[in-house]
Amino acid sequence: MSNQIVVAGAIICGGAVLVAQRVRPPELAGRWELPGGKVAAGETEPAALARELAEELGLEVTDVAIGDRLGGDIAVNDTTLRAYRVRLIRGEPHPRDHRALRWVTAAELGDVDWVPADRGWLFDLSRVL
Repeated sequence: MSNQIVVAGAIICGGAVLVAQRVRPPELAGRWELPGGKVAAGETEPAALARELAEELGLEVTDVAIGDRLGGDIAVNDTTLRAYRVRLIRGEPHPRDHRALRWVTAAELGDVDWVPADRGWLFDLSRVL
């Protein structure tokens, strides 16, 4: 079985990063994560992230600019998580697939109830905010 790549977007705007509150699965419901999703066969990671942000946040693909990688890979079972820095060009994110969205500053990163996997990017997030 091949390794599934999941991409996450660190949407940074005005010294804060956008975090999304999970609805499911039950063991992660209510916890916060960087929005994103699975890379489909034949899809580049930046294209997958732009598509996922459009689906989850209601942003057009042209509303975001996918930038450099943020931090290293995080392995969870047979999945590899990769985060990218994302610039919001225009548009207002809305929680289509999440319970809520919020902007978090570097000082607030430690107060967020993160999904365990995303904690691996906190140091890198604090450096870029």
